[in-house]
Amino acid sequence: MIKSIILKDKRINYKIRKSKRAKRLRLAVYCDGSVIVTQPRNISLNRIEYFIKVKSKWILNKLDFFNNLKRRIPKGNYEDYIKNKERALNQINIRAKELNKTYGYKFNKINIKNQKTRWGSCSIKRNLNFNYRLIYLPNRIIDYVVVHELCHLKEFNHSKRFWSLVEKGIPDYKDIKKEFKNKGLYL
Repeated sequence: MIKSIILKDKRINYKIRKSKRAKRLRLAVYCDGSVIVTQPRNISLNRIEYFIKVKSKWILNKLDFFNNLKRRIPKGNYEDYIKNKERALNQINIRAKELNKTYGYKFNKINIKNQKTRWGSCSIKRNLNFNYRLIYLPNRIIDYVVVHELCHLKEFNHSKRFWSLVEKGIPDYKDIKKEFKNKGLYL
Protein backbone atom coordinates (compact mmCIF):
# COMPACT_ATOMS: atom_id res chain seq x y z
CA MET A 1 0.00 0.00 0.00
CA ILE A 2 1.51 3.34 -1.08
CA LYS A 3 0.73 6.46 0.94
CA SER A 4 2.12 9.98 1.09
CA ILE A 5 2.85 12.44 3.86
CA ILE A 6 4.09 16.03 4.00
CA LEU A 7 7.41 16.46 5.84
CA LYS A 8 8.76 20.03 6.02
CA ASP A 9 6.88 21.14 2.89
CA LYS A 10 7.95 18.05 0.91
CA ARG A 11 5.55 15.36 -0.18
CA ILE A 12 7.09 11.99 0.63
CA ASN A 13 5.64 8.79 -0.79
CA TYR A 14 6.07 5.69 1.29
CA LYS A 15 5.09 2.07 1.01
CA ILE A 16 3.66 0.06 3.88
CA ARG A 17 4.83 -3.53 3.99
CA LYS A 18 2.79 -5.65 6.41
CA SER A 19 4.64 -8.31 8.34
CA LYS A 20 3.30 -10.99 10.66
CA ARG A 21 6.78 -11.55 12.08
CA ALA A 22 7.69 -7.90 12.78
CA LYS A 23 7.62 -6.94 16.44
CA ARG A 24 7.99 -3.19 15.93
CA LEU A 25 7.68 -0.53 13.26
CA ARG A 26 10.68 -0.38 10.96
CA LEU A 27 11.63 2.37 8.56
CA ALA A 28 14.00 2.09 5.60
CA VAL A 29 15.08 4.62 2.99
CA TYR A 30 16.71 3.13 -0.10
CA CYS A 31 19.11 4.61 -2.62
CA ASP A 32 16.39 4.82 -5.27
CA GLY A 33 14.50 7.22 -2.99
CA SER A 34 11.87 4.74 -1.88
CA VAL A 35 10.69 4.84 1.72
CA ILE A 36 9.39 1.58 3.21
CA VAL A 37 7.63 1.17 6.53
CA THR A 38 7.35 -2.37 7.87
CA GLN A 39 4.12 -2.67 9.82
CA PRO A 40 3.61 -5.27 12.53
CA ARG A 41 0.13 -6.52 13.38
CA ASN A 42 -2.23 -4.23 15.26
CA ILE A 43 -0.46 -0.97 14.37
CA SER A 44 -2.78 1.76 13.07
CA LEU A 45 -2.13 4.12 10.18
CA ASN A 46 -2.14 7.02 12.68
CA ARG A 47 0.69 5.36 14.63
CA ILE A 48 2.64 4.86 11.37
CA GLU A 49 2.24 8.52 10.40
CA TYR A 50 3.32 9.64 13.87
CA PHE A 51 6.38 7.36 13.60
CA ILE A 52 7.27 8.87 10.22
CA LYS A 53 6.90 12.42 11.56
CA VAL A 54 9.16 11.63 14.52
CA LYS A 55 11.75 10.29 12.06
CA SER A 56 11.22 13.09 9.53
CA LYS A 57 14.66 14.68 9.95
CA TRP A 58 16.36 11.32 9.44
CA ILE A 59 14.20 10.52 6.39
CA LEU A 60 14.84 13.88 4.73
CA ASN A 61 18.58 13.63 5.43
CA LYS A 62 18.69 10.16 3.84
CA LEU A 63 16.75 11.31 0.80
CA ASP A 64 19.06 14.33 0.37
CA PHE A 65 22.10 12.10 0.78
CA PHE A 66 20.85 9.68 -1.87
CA ASN A 67 20.08 12.52 -4.27
CA ASN A 68 23.67 13.75 -3.86
CA LEU A 69 25.03 10.20 -4.09
CA LYS A 70 23.22 9.61 -7.38
CA ARG A 71 25.36 12.33 -8.89
CA ARG A 72 28.54 10.46 -7.86
CA ILE A 73 27.52 6.82 -8.24
CA PRO A 74 25.67 5.98 -11.45
CA LYS A 75 22.54 3.89 -11.28
CA GLY A 76 24.25 1.00 -12.98
CA ASN A 77 23.16 1.23 -16.58
CA TYR A 78 24.58 -1.17 -19.13
CA GLU A 79 26.68 1.41 -21.00
CA ASP A 80 28.43 2.58 -17.84
CA TYR A 81 28.99 -1.04 -16.82
CA ILE A 82 30.63 -1.94 -20.16
CA LYS A 83 32.72 1.23 -20.08
CA ASN A 84 34.05 0.59 -16.54
CA LYS A 85 34.04 -3.20 -16.21
CA GLU A 86 37.71 -3.65 -17.18
CA ARG A 87 38.85 -0.79 -14.96
CA ALA A 88 36.95 -2.28 -12.02
CA LEU A 89 38.40 -5.75 -12.69
CA ASN A 90 41.96 -4.40 -12.75
CA GLN A 91 41.52 -2.31 -9.62
CA ILE A 92 39.81 -5.06 -7.62
CA ASN A 93 42.25 -7.73 -8.78
CA ILE A 94 45.15 -5.64 -7.50
CA ARG A 95 43.43 -4.95 -4.17
CA ALA A 96 42.35 -8.60 -3.72
CA LYS A 97 45.90 -9.89 -4.30
CA GLU A 98 47.37 -7.32 -1.93
CA LEU A 99 44.77 -7.81 0.81
CA ASN A 100 44.86 -11.60 0.49
CA LYS A 101 48.52 -11.57 1.59
CA THR A 102 47.12 -11.33 5.12
CA TYR A 103 45.03 -14.48 4.63
CA GLY A 104 46.53 -16.62 1.87
CA TYR A 105 43.11 -17.94 0.76
CA LYS A 106 42.67 -19.64 -2.57
CA PHE A 107 39.89 -18.46 -4.85
CA ASN A 108 39.03 -19.36 -8.42
CA LYS A 109 38.30 -16.09 -10.15
CA ILE A 110 37.05 -12.57 -9.71
CA ASN A 111 33.97 -11.50 -11.64
CA ILE A 112 32.76 -7.96 -12.12
CA LYS A 113 29.00 -7.60 -12.33
CA ASN A 114 26.35 -4.94 -12.62
CA GLN A 115 24.56 -6.00 -9.45
CA LYS A 116 21.50 -4.11 -8.29
CA THR A 117 21.54 -5.01 -4.59
CA ARG A 118 25.08 -6.03 -3.61
CA TRP A 119 28.58 -4.64 -3.54
CA GLY A 120 30.08 -8.12 -3.50
CA SER A 121 29.44 -11.81 -3.01
CA CYS A 122 31.32 -15.08 -2.66
CA SER A 123 30.08 -18.28 -4.28
CA ILE A 124 30.39 -21.83 -3.03
CA LYS A 125 32.65 -22.42 -6.06
CA ARG A 126 35.09 -19.93 -4.45
CA ASN A 127 34.47 -17.21 -7.03
CA LEU A 128 34.47 -13.62 -5.82
CA ASN A 129 31.93 -11.30 -7.43
CA PHE A 130 32.06 -7.53 -7.17
CA ASN A 131 29.85 -4.70 -8.29
CA TYR A 132 31.63 -2.53 -10.87
CA ARG A 133 30.31 0.58 -9.11
CA LEU A 134 32.83 0.00 -6.31
CA ILE A 135 35.23 2.12 -8.38
CA TYR A 136 33.15 5.17 -7.46
CA LEU A 137 33.69 4.61 -3.71
CA PRO A 138 36.68 5.53 -1.53
CA ASN A 139 39.57 3.02 -1.42
CA ARG A 140 39.02 2.13 2.24
CA ILE A 141 35.46 1.05 1.45
CA ILE A 142 36.62 -0.95 -1.57
CA ASP A 143 39.17 -2.67 0.67
CA TYR A 144 36.48 -3.45 3.23
CA VAL A 145 34.22 -5.06 0.59
CA VAL A 146 37.12 -7.08 -0.84
CA VAL A 147 38.23 -8.31 2.60
CA HIS A 148 34.63 -9.09 3.52
CA GLU A 149 34.29 -11.38 0.50
CA LEU A 150 37.75 -12.91 1.00
CA CYS A 151 36.78 -13.86 4.56
CA HIS A 152 33.72 -15.68 3.25
CA LEU A 153 36.15 -18.13 1.66
CA LYS A 154 36.95 -19.32 5.20
CA GLU A 155 33.67 -18.57 6.99
CA PHE A 156 30.60 -18.67 4.76
CA ASN A 157 28.50 -16.79 7.34
CA HIS A 158 28.58 -13.67 9.53
CA SER A 159 29.60 -15.33 12.79
CA LYS A 160 32.00 -13.92 15.39
CA ARG A 161 34.78 -15.96 13.75
CA PHE A 162 33.97 -14.30 10.42
CA TRP A 163 34.16 -10.78 11.90
CA SER A 164 37.44 -11.68 13.65
CA LEU A 165 38.86 -12.57 10.24
CA VAL A 166 37.63 -9.27 8.78
CA GLU A 167 39.20 -7.37 11.69
CA LYS A 168 42.55 -9.02 10.97
CA GLY A 169 42.63 -7.30 7.56
CA ILE A 170 40.56 -4.21 8.33
CA PRO A 171 41.03 -3.27 12.01
CA ASP A 172 38.53 -0.37 11.74
CA TYR A 173 35.88 -2.48 9.99
CA LYS A 174 33.24 -1.47 12.59
CA ASP A 175 33.67 2.19 11.64
CA ILE A 176 33.31 1.31 7.96
CA LYS A 177 30.18 -0.73 8.68
CA LYS A 178 28.74 2.32 10.48
CA GLU A 179 29.68 4.46 7.50
CA PHE A 180 27.80 2.05 5.22
CA LYS A 181 24.77 2.35 7.45
CA ASN A 182 24.97 6.10 8.08
CA LYS A 183 25.65 7.00 4.48
CA GLY A 184 23.18 4.45 3.21
CA LEU A 185 25.67 2.72 0.97
CA TYR A 186 23.56 -0.41 0.85
CA LEU A 187 22.32 -0.95 -2.66
